[in-house]
Amino acid sequence: MTQRTVEITVIDRKLKVACPIGQESALLGAAAELSDRLTAMNNSKSIATPEQALLMTALNLTNDLLTARLQLKTEQQENKQKIVLLQSTIAQALAPARKKQA
Repeated sequence: MTQRTVEITVIDRKLKVACPIGQESALLGAAAELSDRLTAMNNSKSIATPEQALLMTALNLTNDLLTARLQLKTEQQENKQKIVLLQSTIAQALAPARKKQA
């Protein structure tokens, strides 16, 4: 996959990052989200050091990711159940028509 260099800004620090072509806006969005979260964490009175802010932000992002994965898995299971129910309903609806043809 072809890549290009994209300049992002995270908490007033400019970084050049390799990025697959076509994913630039996603990378910029991710950088903006990270910067916003780090800024909020740095503004917190309970955070003493930049390293602590980075760690807490990473933990929060990881928690969000795991929660989203769990929600996606639950939704996929629910959708599979709905599909099975729909298939069963369709089969039952078509059954009388099949009996008439026989």
